[in-house]
Amino acid sequence: MTSQYANPQGQYGASGYGQQPTAPAGYPQGGVSQGFGYGSSQPPPGVNPDVWGWFLAVDTDRSGKITANELQQALMNTNSTPFNAETCRLMIGMFDKDRNGTIDVQEFSALWKYIQDWKGCFDRFDQDRSGTIDSRELYTAFTTFGYRLSPEFCELVVRKFDRRNSRTISFDDFIQSCVMLKNLTDGFRQHDTAQQGVINLGYEQFLEMVMDTVVR
Repeated sequence: MTSQYANPQGQYGASGYGQQPTAPAGYPQGGVSQGFGYGSSQPPPGVNPDVWGWFLAVDTDRSGKITANELQQALMNTNSTPFNAETCRLMIGMFDKDRNGTIDVQEFSALWKYIQDWKGCFDRFDQDRSGTIDSRELYTAFTTFGYRLSPEFCELVVRKFDRRNSRTISFDDFIQSCVMLKNLTDGFRQHDTAQQGVINLGYEQFLEMVMDTVVR
């Protein structure tokens, strides 16, 4: 596991992230291999045939790359609503190794596994099988991941990500909220050298920390 996905320590929860899914520590780079383009029915080496078939279906402009917009068209929540654009941009950014705003088939394969891992995590905490997560279930998830957060904070997170005024969040927003919490915690920890859960930041330092989290 790379340091980007390392577990929190000290004030942030001694138990770490528990079974929170993380992106693979090292996934192959590079585009569609020669001889495995759109004229071939065979997937590139190391790519699951089902994932290859989905990649071809999602890559609507046949560029050999997938954009956040194309990804959004292909992903649906368990309540049959489409993924929100911000979550798709977030995930593309996490797996876009060459920082060109798109992902190739190898990066897409890693992203596919990442989504499946998160789906298993989501189903685990969706205790009432509603297809959504409420604040109580989110509190359980955050506690399991090792965060020491109040039920009131979890209610705030749900309010911020609730797009249907249902007091719940969908699968895509569950991913986004967890990843943002992880990134903010990592940024906080860089300044909390004593690991006491308290930092002293200047105004620009605070803005830099937030910008590093929300703009990638």
